[in-house]
Amino acid sequence: MAKDVKPTRKNLMEIEDRIELSERGHGTLEKKRDGLIMEFMDILDKAQDVRGDLADDYEEAQKKLNMARAMEGDVAVRGAAAALQEHPEITTESKNIMGVVVPQIESSRVSKSLDQRGYGIMGTSARIDEAAEAYEDLLESIILAAEVETAMKKMLREIETTKRRVNALEFKLLPDLYDSQEYIEQKLEEQEREETFRLKKIKEKKEQAEKEEQEAEAEAEDEDDEEDEAGTAEPDMEQSTAGGVPGGD
Repeated sequence: MAKDVKPTRKNLMEIEDRIELSERGHGTLEKKRDGLIMEFMDILDKAQDVRGDLADDYEEAQKKLNMARAMEGDVAVRGAAAALQEHPEITTESKNIMGVVVPQIESSRVSKSLDQRGYGIMGTSARIDEAAEAYEDLLESIILAAEVETAMKKMLREIETTKRRVNALEFKLLPDLYDSQEYIEQKLEEQEREETFRLKKIKEKKEQAEKEEQEAEAEAEDEDDEEDEAGTAEPDMEQSTAGGVPGGD
């Protein structure tokens, strides 16, 4: 990825902005992941307790039912079950846990008194009452287990999704951005060194040219001075020669 980026200062600034944004996102996702894990562990502890209670309630309900069937017969038990008039009501709402929407299940009319179960009190025994009560407790455990299990599954999926995003940022995106940043910085430094070297050479050439020009001007001035001195010396020699010639007669 690094070599696919043009080594320009504009791209360097864009990559630095992306690095800053990615680092902030990585930190936020890490906090979210850690928070989700803590919430998940709490729900997991609750789920383990609910599962244990559910298993115990199921075993107890089966025991009570078998006892009622043995003492009262299947017909009496089925008749008592069919006499139920008011069925439990289940309502679901939602709550937010660290950005994860999980269900919140509310139930009503699960546990009933003797006169609310529909069958005649005089025509049944305590065995049927005990079985009905045990199954009411089992139903409440099932409702609670459904809420906890659903929340746990949703939390687990969100944790996995968040972990993948954190790993993608930590092990893929950020390393690629760091490599691109380093590549561009190295290329810009090379370009800067080359530009400095080129300017230095231009300066040296300019200074050399100025020096040669100054030397040439100095030589020209020396030649002019020599010519002036030679021109001044010739008339003096002519005057000396003219004054030294003896007259005639």
